[in-house]
Amino acid sequence: METIIRTEKADKIYYQGRPEEVRALQQIDLEILKNRLVLIRGPSGSGKTTLLNVISTIDRPTNGRILLHGEDVSKYSDVQLSRIRQKTIGLIFQNFNLLPRLPAWENVAFPLLPLGVMEKERRRRSMEMLIQMKLEKRINHPPEQMSGGEQQRVSIARALINDPDIVIADEPTSNIDAESINIFLDILMDLKRKGKTIVVSSHDPIFLNYSETIFLLKDGRLINIEHRESK
Repeated sequence: METIIRTEKADKIYYQGRPEEVRALQQIDLEILKNRLVLIRGPSGSGKTTLLNVISTIDRPTNGRILLHGEDVSKYSDVQLSRIRQKTIGLIFQNFNLLPRLPAWENVAFPLLPLGVMEKERRRRSMEMLIQMKLEKRINHPPEQMSGGEQQRVSIARALINDPDIVIADEPTSNIDAESINIFLDILMDLKRKGKTIVVSSHDPIFLNYSETIFLLKDGRLINIEHRESK
């Protein structure tokens, strides 16, 4: 099966004044296969979010390499990395990161702006995504007029607007209710059926029932890898 993401001896070091340093990631070697649902686990402070930021190209490793589709992107320019994210990676954030003054459809359509997509087409594609998320009654509502679960679905629609190969979610169920969690899991499994690769960082044990690869982090180190049969 094709490897879609690989890290080789990846370190992430934050310098807080010499000689003190924080080693958020230490010598991470992992591979993520195409069309798998991957779970990254570990206690708070173990490096989960840092690892997501590195493999999603939001951040760069201090040392080591990150390969996407076999290409070493570690030394790419910021412009190149931005284009990769626009075309390849959909990001779902723990706190949604929605723009507070914009209605749902404009939040969803926002990633299309740098691509030069005209407003009429942005709105059409955004509304299609919101209908899929069962949010047709919230198309013109700003985030403050939506529940946490609804805001999460808007953020999912935004992550998927460019039909990315990889979907990365950081603690996606921590701020939503049980009903919204079930909707979110249904969406993830539908994405997997469509051939997407999904990487989730979470403390929520519910993901253990769905994940095919589980990476366990502790103190910035990868201490265990578990592979399961495909769902």
